[in-house]
Amino acid sequence: MNRDEKEPLRAHPLKGSNLLTVRGVNERLVLHLVRDHGKLTKAETTRITGLSPNAVSVIFRALESEGLLLRCDPIRGRIGQPSVPMMLTPDARHYVGLKIGRHTFDLVVVNFVGEVLARHTEAHAYPTPAATLRFVKTALPSLLKSARKSQNDIVGLNVATPFELWSWTAEIGAPKSEMDKWRDFDLEGELKNLVPWPITVENDGTAACRAELIFAPPIDAQDLVYFFVGTFIGGGVVLNGSVFPGRRGSSGGFGPLRVPDEPGGDRLVDHASLVVLERMIAERGGDPLQQIYSEDSDWGAIEPLVQIWMTRAARSLAHAIISTLAVIDFETVIIDGAFPPNIRTRLVREVENQLDQLDMQGIVRPNIKPGHFGGIARALGAAAHQISTEYMIDQNTLLRQNRPASKAML
Repeated sequence: MNRDEKEPLRAHPLKGSNLLTVRGVNERLVLHLVRDHGKLTKAETTRITGLSPNAVSVIFRALESEGLLLRCDPIRGRIGQPSVPMMLTPDARHYVGLKIGRHTFDLVVVNFVGEVLARHTEAHAYPTPAATLRFVKTALPSLLKSARKSQNDIVGLNVATPFELWSWTAEIGAPKSEMDKWRDFDLEGELKNLVPWPITVENDGTAACRAELIFAPPIDAQDLVYFFVGTFIGGGVVLNGSVFPGRRGSSGGFGPLRVPDEPGGDRLVDHASLVVLERMIAERGGDPLQQIYSEDSDWGAIEPLVQIWMTRAARSLAHAIISTLAVIDFETVIIDGAFPPNIRTRLVREVENQLDQLDMQGIVRPNIKPGHFGGIARALGAAAHQISTEYMIDQNTLLRQNRPASKAML
C-alpha cells in the first residue's frame, strides 16, 4: 500500500480549509490522505490539500501526539533539511468485527491499518439469534488472547449482517419459525450485554465494500460498484470516493436486479449466488457446507460444477453491470466473493468474456477488477466502520449534517 518516494503524488479532489473552525475536518483529511498514500511529508500534504504549511505542521503535531501518526525514516539526498514522512500508527486503535452470515460466523480483531491480528470462524446450517450470541460469548475471549489484546485495547464492536435475515429461508433450507426470531431480535442491545464497547450494525455487502475501499491498494476511481458473491449476492456503491450506504443502509442490494433470458429465474440472486452451486453439489450427493464454506475447501474437487456455475453467474453479472451503468456512470466494477482467489480471478475473466457478447451501446465499458479479501471482507469491513466514520472524509455527507431538515428532503 505504501507509495514509493519517487512515485508522483496522485491528484486528489479533497481539499482543506485554513479556517480555524474546521480544524477537525482538516485532521480527518490529513489522516484520509496519509491512509490513501501510505505515507506523506508535510510539504506533500500542503501541496495536495491547499492548507498553509503552518496549518499542516499544527495538524501533524496534534495527530502525532494523539498517537495516530508515526514518523518514518527521513528522506535524505535532497537540498535542505531531510523530509520526514508520516504514516498511520498501526496500533493506534483496535476493533472487533463480527460477520453474521447465512452459513458462517466470522470474528476478527483488526488494527488501525487493517491488519488482522486474530480470526475465528464457525460454519452453520443457518444462523439464529441464540447461536449468534453463543458464538460471540465463547469465541471472543480466545480471540482477544490470540490477538494479545485486552478489552481495554478495543474501541468498538462492529457487525456486518444481511438485512432481513428472515427472508429467503427456503433457499438455504432454514426453518421459517427459527429465522422469524430475527424480526424482533434486538441484536445491538443483546450484544451490549456481552461487551463494554460501542456497537454498530450495517449491511454485510456495504461492509465488504468498505473493506475494499479502506484497506485494499487505492485505485484511481471516485465512483465504483462492488459485487460480493456469497450465499446470496450483494455489494456496495462508492460515490465521490466514499461508500454510499443510502438512506436505509442497503445500497448495493443487487439481488433483485432483473436478468433476461436465463433459465432458473429472472433475478441476479437466482444465478450469481453460491446457493446455486450448493444445490448443484447437493443434487450429486455432496456436502455443500463442507465443500464450499470450509476454510480448507478444495474447489478443484467439485469441477466441472464450478465452471458450469461460473458461466451462469458471469453471464448474469454482465447483465447486472450494464444495468448499474445505465443508472450511474461507474468508472470501475470490483467483483469479490466467499471463494478462493483463483476462483475470483476466473470469475472476473469470465465476466469480461460475457460482456464481450452483450450490446453495450450507450454504455462506457468500465474497468473490471477482482477484489482483494474474499471471505474475510465482510468481517474486515465491519471492523473498519469506525475508521471510516471517525477518521476519514465522506464527501457524500460532509455538508449534509449542517443542512436544514426541510432542505435535506428536497
